[in-house]
Amino acid sequence: MPARPRALVAVFCVAVLAALLPAAAAHAASRTVQGGRLDWGVKSSFQSYVTGPIAKGSYSLTGGAATVGSGGFRFHSATGRYDGDTGAFQASFSGGVRFTGHRTASGAYQLDLTLSRPSVRVSGSTGTLYVDVTSKAKGTGTVTTSSQVPFASLSLGGIDMRGGGTAVVLNNLPATLTSQGAKSFAGYYTAGTALDPVSLSADVRAAASTKPTRRPSATKSPAKKETSGGKLVDGAVDWGVRRTFREYVTGDIAKGKWTLSAGAEDGGALFRFPDGEGTFDDGDLRASFAGAVRFTGAHGLDLRLSGVRVTVEDGKGTLYADVTASGFTGDKVPLVSFAAKGLKEKDGLAKVTEAPAKLTVEGAEAFGAMYRAGTAMDPVSLAVATTDDAELPALPDLGSAPTPSATPDGATASADPSAEAVASTSDDDGVPALPLGLAAGFVLLAGAALAVVTVRRRRTRPADAAAPTSDED
Repeated sequence: MPARPRALVAVFCVAVLAALLPAAAAHAASRTVQGGRLDWGVKSSFQSYVTGPIAKGSYSLTGGAATVGSGGFRFHSATGRYDGDTGAFQASFSGGVRFTGHRTASGAYQLDLTLSRPSVRVSGSTGTLYVDVTSKAKGTGTVTTSSQVPFASLSLGGIDMRGGGTAVVLNNLPATLTSQGAKSFAGYYTAGTALDPVSLSADVRAAASTKPTRRPSATKSPAKKETSGGKLVDGAVDWGVRRTFREYVTGDIAKGKWTLSAGAEDGGALFRFPDGEGTFDDGDLRASFAGAVRFTGAHGLDLRLSGVRVTVEDGKGTLYADVTASGFTGDKVPLVSFAAKGLKEKDGLAKVTEAPAKLTVEGAEAFGAMYRAGTAMDPVSLAVATTDDAELPALPDLGSAPTPSATPDGATASADPSAEAVASTSDDDGVPALPLGLAAGFVLLAGAALAVVTVRRRRTRPADAAAPTSDED
């Protein structure tokens, strides 16, 4: 193509790109992270040590954290920012896990470590995992609490984080303990120690959606009116039954599942029973809730809980349910008792968060003597509203279910999950691209410009001149 027509095409293309690229850049950059999960087992050998015959300890979950897979912990409700142009990513998650062991005669623990509120920051080909840490030093027993400690270095294995899709997915990123992490780990491991790999998925939204979208059960219905006389406007009770029971149901023995119905919601580590109705008066509560959960599996496992009710009187709470199980059927069975002295109204909302719960005698019978009366069950969280403008606490937000993505170019698949690192930051292969509509428009306009130039050339070219077969220089 002669210089002058080629220049015309170039000028036209530049003009089109000048109009399209700002919109495309806005599409890829300045995005909000809202909703998602982070899965991490900390260090499998540490878990084994804590729960083994030496430390004789255990772990407990707080803030809606859950277990996942074999030895993993799931943190939830990602919030943060993602820049599709540069690939910079930052997301914070909720929930925590507490490890305790080496119990003394006084009942205290020599080993006491809590890791909570993990967050991940990625820039370029590396990332960092930060956590809030409360730990007890070996020997001295000094307790130290630190916020957002750079706990582990993450390797992205050459993953290109740039893109413009609706989710960021990072699978099995190798994690290495930092010097700050080793110090806050109470000296159990040295800097450079390999930790369990980190996986996460986070929903990405346009910058305009900076206000979090709440689940319907986390807000008041516009149709509901403010009430008086202690009558409830709304309410919800969150209870996971028992973590080890859920793991048994979905594990290799029962190979089962749970299903929710009648409005019950799954928060990962807990079930929400919504639409509370009843009365609340000076700390005393009588309330019923919607929803049902059914556990099924091998070896005759079939347990359904519905018609959930809660009473609180003189600071003591009891959770009831209608129970249908193999060999047992009962209405309004008192399943667990829990402390509820903190159930006080403020600004139209009264709540108790993660109150320790114990199985009752009737509850033990409902579970087919699987657990004895007095066994610690999952904690109970309760919230009731007496005014229309009071908002119930939101459920843990696990985000969209992550879809598997391909191994990035240059990476080698391995049977060792810690050696696999996968990122998905777009709707295709993670390569930055113009939005489909804009890209198609650019191609059409550029094609039209080329057609105009071609027609013009044909009108001025000698009849015996051969048409070029390519534009190669």
